[in-house]
Formats: sequence, C-alpha cells, structure tokens
Amino acid sequence: MDVLNTEQRALASRSTTAESSQSAVSWSAILCGATVAAATTLILVALGSGLGLASVSPWPGRGLSAATFTAGAAIWLILTQWVASAMGGYLTGRLRTKWVDTHTHEVFLRDTAHGFATWAVATLIVAVVVAGGALTALTAGAVASAPGATPNAARSNPTADTYDVDVLFRGFSDKNSAATDPRPEALRILAKGLASGDVPAADRSYLAALVSARTGIPQSEASQRVDTFIDDSKSAADTARKVASATSIFIAISMLIGAFIACAAAALGGRERDARVVSVR
Repeated sequence: MDVLNTEQRALASRSTTAESSQSAVSWSAILCGATVAAATTLILVALGSGLGLASVSPWPGRGLSAATFTAGAAIWLILTQWVASAMGGYLTGRLRTKWVDTHTHEVFLRDTAHGFATWAVATLIVAVVVAGGALTALTAGAVASAPGATPNAARSNPTADTYDVDVLFRGFSDKNSAATDPRPEALRILAKGLASGDVPAADRSYLAALVSARTGIPQSEASQRVDTFIDDSKSAADTARKVASATSIFIAISMLIGAFIACAAAALGGRERDARVVSVR
C-alpha cells in the first residue's frame, strides 16, 4: 500500500508540475495574422468600391440597378471577409509557437481560439480605420458649413434636397421676386415634420400658401405640389432605411462567416505546422 501511495503521489506531482508556466496565447502570431487580414480587407474594399463606382451611372437606364448593386455589394463583402479571414487565420496557425506534450484536441481548440482572436483584432483595426475616415469627413463637412465658409463653395455643390425644394417654388409670377426667400423656412418645416414621421396639416397648409404666393399658382395646385413632395420625401427616406437595414444584415452575416473561416484556417495552418518534421542529420 505504501508503494502504491508513493507512486500515486509521484504521478500526481508530475501531473501538477507538467503545466507550462508560459501562456498558451501566441500574440505575435495573432498580431501578424490580424495585420495581414486588415490590410487585405482594406485592399479588397477599395477594389470593390472602384468596381462598384464603375458599374453604376447617373443617367437613367444605364448601369446596374439599385437592387443589383446592393446584392453585388453584399456578395463582395462576404468574399472580402472570406479571403481576408482565411489569410489571417492561416498565417496565425502556421506562425504560432508549437505546443509540446499537448493533446490533439487541446491543440485544435487553441488554434481555433487563435483564429478567432485574429479575426477580432483585425475587425477592430478595420473599424478604427473606417471610424477615422468618417470622423475626417464629418470634420471637413463641419468646417465647410461653418459661418466663415465661403458661400460660393456651398452654391457650387448643391444637394438633391435643395433642388427638390427649389422645384416647389417654380412659377411664372414675378410679383414676389423681391420678397424674402421662403426656402430656408420651408426646409426647416419639412425637416422637422419628416423627422417626426409626417408633416402636420397646419404646416402643409402654410407651405402651400408660401408656394402659392411665391409662384402665383392656385392654392389647390400648391397643396397638391406640397403633398407630392412630402410623399416623395417619405418614400425616399423609407427606401434609405431599407437599404441601410439590408446592408447592416449583410455586414453582420459576412463578419460571422469571416470569424468561422478564420478559426478553420488557423486550425488548418496549425495542423500543417505541426506536421512539418525537420530531420536533423
């Protein structure tokens, strides 16, 4: 019994001291794979943007339709995640430190975790780059719209919303040409009403009166023009909402696919790394 107890204590001692004091995470391999994945993502996104801009046209009846363009962008996002995650995960698996005296299942789990970590770090890098670009664009827009900005720059880059409001006041009457321009006030009324879901009847009547006074058309025709403009604006906002929702869903799906492929590629790269046996002569 004493001999058995001694052997059991020795086995227990070896099992407790066999654990390595070093971490099982190879951060150098993860950072390398994440950098490659992020760079590949940015390259493919830039390439996809160029191809997308080349396939659309501002002229009606030419280029891809909105539905086709959205479907193509979704497929390209999935392929981008696929290729970038596969490259980053595989490099992480091949470059990580070999774990000695570790069970095969444990090695597979660690490789999978390394692939997932690579995907997560690469996603954060891309998010920081995209957020930085968006912040730069917002800053440039704020500077351009500042009180000290030149008005010629704003007039040289008119927006579609400004044009649509201008359409409301087209007419052949010159009796109100010297009056105050009602378009800024109309824009504020429309922005507030559309933000809340609809323009109230009182605001519609007021806008119709402004249009009638400015253009010289009858009140009934002005009311119809205002209603048509508001309906078109609500339809455009709803279309933009649907496109944004579909884009968000496609991005989430592509990211999930990228995470899975990064894990699988890291496991494959780790297995091939451990399979390489160097013979010493």
